[in-house]
Amino acid sequence: MTPDTLRALVAEKADDTVALAVAELPWSALGDGPAAEVTVQVAWSGVNYKDGLATRADGRVARISPLIPGIDLAGTVTDPGASRFSAGDRVIVHGYDLGVAHHGGFAGYARVPADWVVPLPEGLSERQAMILGTAGFTAALSVHQLETAGGLARGDGPVLVTGATGGVGSVAVAVLAARGYPVTASTGKAATAGDWLRSLGATEVVGREETTPSGRPLDKERWAACVDCVGGDTLAYALATLRTHGAVAASGNTGGAALSTTVFPFILRGVALLGVDSATCPMPLRAEIWRRMAGDLRVPDLEAIVADEVGLDGLPEALGRVLAGANRGRTLVDLSR
Repeated sequence: MTPDTLRALVAEKADDTVALAVAELPWSALGDGPAAEVTVQVAWSGVNYKDGLATRADGRVARISPLIPGIDLAGTVTDPGASRFSAGDRVIVHGYDLGVAHHGGFAGYARVPADWVVPLPEGLSERQAMILGTAGFTAALSVHQLETAGGLARGDGPVLVTGATGGVGSVAVAVLAARGYPVTASTGKAATAGDWLRSLGATEVVGREETTPSGRPLDKERWAACVDCVGGDTLAYALATLRTHGAVAASGNTGGAALSTTVFPFILRGVALLGVDSATCPMPLRAEIWRRMAGDLRVPDLEAIVADEVGLDGLPEALGRVLAGANRGRTLVDLSR
């Protein structure tokens, strides 16, 4: 039975500010029509850096106002429309325009195009899927890219993970370690998070200051590969210190969008810079990565990545923490609260 209203976190832009409030919205707020075919009762969502940016007037993420943020969700299909799904199917939705130009996961229900919907793979619950969420998917896709496009194999040498205490970085550390790679975790929180990163499988933890570019176009070869979640100078450092024919999978820009480097890592060492875009990842590859996240790319201890659980009322504070870089791991959003 369709409810008359739904509870949601709403971000509404007013001049140079964004007002955040939990509200009871009419069911019609979800929209209607051929572009919104599948209705999902949301069980869990997650807090991502991009969600935080969607609540800032200068974040350059939100493309509609008012907006229900939330770039990932997991739940149960209640109305499949004319899609291939059936009522009762457990599914995941993330990326595309979700939580950006289309109402997202910070609500009790979502209505989305069928082409955005991924069946929940066997071996993962909705909650476990959102422990991984967009961040975990990005990490797994990064590892996939390094191994397939970058040629990374066990025995090649250490892998650097930057921004290692974040959602993408922490999952990347755990997945790479489980696959037998020696992992060096780089973080601005080395003094407080070192033990936690080692518990995820890191063999070495270094401070952010150790991944600062020297200013030289090339430095001593150190890394077989890198999962870079930071961008900016940190990415420039990784490129200058990759081993010959190494690769970096880049997905973040918390350290800045500008990249100051030279062509020398590419033409003298043959390194590869692999862009990782989880938002527009084609559906066949998207579904394959989710199946692998329940299998050979599974995090051995998913609960170790959970930093916090909140309901809708706790979301404004959680979004502030992620924007301030104060998170460690994943914050889950329980839509039953």
